[in-house]
Amino acid sequence: MEVTGDAGAPESGDIQTLKPCLLRRNHSREQHGVAASCLEDLRSKACDILAIDKSLTPVTLVLAEDGTIVDDDDYFLCLPSNTKFVALANNEKWAYNNSDGGTAWISQESFDVDETDRGAGLKWKNVARQLKEDLSSIILLSEEDLQMLVDAPCADLAQELHQSCATVQQLQHTLQQVLDQREEVRQSKQLLQLYLEALEKEGSLLSKQEESKAALGEEADAVDTGISRETSSDVTLASHILTALREKPAPELSLSSQDLELVTREDPKALAVTLNWDVRKTETVQEACERELALRLQQMQSLHSLRSISARKASPPGERQNPKRAKQDTT
Repeated sequence: MEVTGDAGAPESGDIQTLKPCLLRRNHSREQHGVAASCLEDLRSKACDILAIDKSLTPVTLVLAEDGTIVDDDDYFLCLPSNTKFVALANNEKWAYNNSDGGTAWISQESFDVDETDRGAGLKWKNVARQLKEDLSSIILLSEEDLQMLVDAPCADLAQELHQSCATVQQLQHTLQQVLDQREEVRQSKQLLQLYLEALEKEGSLLSKQEESKAALGEEADAVDTGISRETSSDVTLASHILTALREKPAPELSLSSQDLELVTREDPKALAVTLNWDVRKTETVQEACERELALRLQQMQSLHSLRSISARKASPPGERQNPKRAKQDTT
């Protein structure tokens, strides 16, 4: 913005360029718009507008975004319009205030985001180059690397691999299948771990049963009295199952799948009498056993699915190798 100064004295012939600026005191959110031709003019107006006492002079002007001291007129003239200044009186020290519009932190945040995006872009490209050199390296890639290639833009990945978009789409689909297979393997390992833990707990329960056989016999005699004597014959569960149901806080995790199925088949009322529980508690435990059994069956199906997929994927490489051998024989 250019304004002709000294309008009342045209004989001077001087034209001054006024720079619009924003002024505020330190630790203040209130800012004022002023226009100044030079630093001294801006200091003078700062004292007047911000009501800075003359005893607190000289006033130091700093950039609000980072505290840079501005004491050179040429540098002041190079600054953009509406630059924010903080007027520091006497020995005041600049303190950052996020009400300045955030030019400093916005630029830094943008820089950080750009660097992050740039780093992520370079990373998936490096993985793509590795895949281009050896397709079998899919097996060696981490799940994070596989996921990056799946999420990479199809057009960019096609350009990096020098392949068509259709080929790259099929590749990304294959990579997703690899991820799915690894998840199935993870679930299978969890199933195996649960099975081993159940075996270990079952073994400890059997040894404990041998040691406390007399006590359990007395408890069984107490249960078999009165009405329970009439209904106990209806419960066909083995003693180790009843022991697990009585003593374990989560018995469904200790029992085998076959034992879980037996528990779910029992009549809740008869089982409640045998365990000396109320019917509601018995039904809750049976429901937990049913859920655990369903989960294990689902995990087994995942394991069988993994084996089927592995079997299907094992045959194509052999079929592709036969033509190669035939071709070599003919030459």
